[in-house]
Amino acid sequence: MKKSVIYLLYSLLSLTAYSQQMKVGIFTDIITKKINFAYNEGSYSVFGDSTDFGAILQDEFVEVKFISDKQIELKIGVENKGVFKSIRLIETKFNSSLAITPSEPIAKQRKYRNDIEVKTSAKGLVIINNVDMNNYVSGVVESEGGAGKHLEYYKVQALMSRTYALKYKKKHLKDGYELCDRVHCQAYHSMVRYSKEIDKAVKETENIVMKDEKGDYVDAFFHANCGGQTSDPKYVWGAQVPYLNSFKDTFCLYTKQATWEKRIQKQKWSDFLVKKYNYPITDTIYGPLLYTFNQPERMAFYQSPKLKIPLRDIRQEFKLKSTFFNNYIDGNEVVIRGRGYGHGVGLCQEGAMRMGRCGFNFLQIALYYFPGVVITNISNDTFYDQSGDLFLCYPYKLDE
Repeated sequence: MKKSVIYLLYSLLSLTAYSQQMKVGIFTDIITKKINFAYNEGSYSVFGDSTDFGAILQDEFVEVKFISDKQIELKIGVENKGVFKSIRLIETKFNSSLAITPSEPIAKQRKYRNDIEVKTSAKGLVIINNVDMNNYVSGVVESEGGAGKHLEYYKVQALMSRTYALKYKKKHLKDGYELCDRVHCQAYHSMVRYSKEIDKAVKETENIVMKDEKGDYVDAFFHANCGGQTSDPKYVWGAQVPYLNSFKDTFCLYTKQATWEKRIQKQKWSDFLVKKYNYPITDTIYGPLLYTFNQPERMAFYQSPKLKIPLRDIRQEFKLKSTFFNNYIDGNEVVIRGRGYGHGVGLCQEGAMRMGRCGFNFLQIALYYFPGVVITNISNDTFYDQSGDLFLCYPYKLDE
């Protein structure tokens, strides 16, 4: 049998084994010139273009090196196999995984399930994980939420991560993949490693997503801690989201990231507000309030919308954990006492974790933070309410 036919069979085996795959760019935060692959579990065959070089042995490394924007050098063990346009590591046993280590520049090893493809860009290697959707969501949930959490929290995080992936799966098509591994897509730093509960949560929520009343996937925003009140999306991005509004959330109030404090030199504070925003220091009302601010509920602007000083700009300038803060003078410093961590829109992770420990199920948690959405199983068009029962009516037509 010709090697190209063998490669095709491997590809078909890989595709038919999964219900759905994602093409995810990994190690996208560095420009990789050389990278090593090693057996972790299962088995793989290595292809240079369509040429099959056989299986990776348990004690063997595969080295891939950038030569030019159209050439990649392949080395298996100590043997140089030549130069190719692309390299593929195709699993020959379902749910196999590889240990992957960039060596130029040196970066921390990561492990990923399913297939790997290496191509080139003008600057370096492009590494793509062709991964089963469930494996991808598991990796994202652990990267975003960490290990040791409640099963229902993992379920709601899986629901959100899957929804995001399906909504934005064309985000990086110009780069040769669908999503990347960085936080502006979703953090995807490895296959799930530390908490098998995550795999269980992903399997039990398989194909379940959140949609709006029109049948479109929602923006599944989340953050670490809302500080006791979620934020209106227009305060953060200047645009309203129909299914998201600001509301009081008591579930996260006594968690580790609920409060924080930071001190900034008075001169640095005033220079920023006066020079960039022309803060009216001579105004009889606003002048005395330059260093003093009280925010009992979430606001969009410092002191007043009339001054047009977005709190999100202050957060960015001084690297604050959130825009939900008060401040006052202490000697030559401005003391900022804040609440929460993150933009505050959508699901509050620490609040959701608390809800899970209190006995709420993932549907109740999701609809608490996203009260205007529909939760549906896209494999059979069933809809769920907060109790987990099916809806008696359909908020949108099934053929939309």
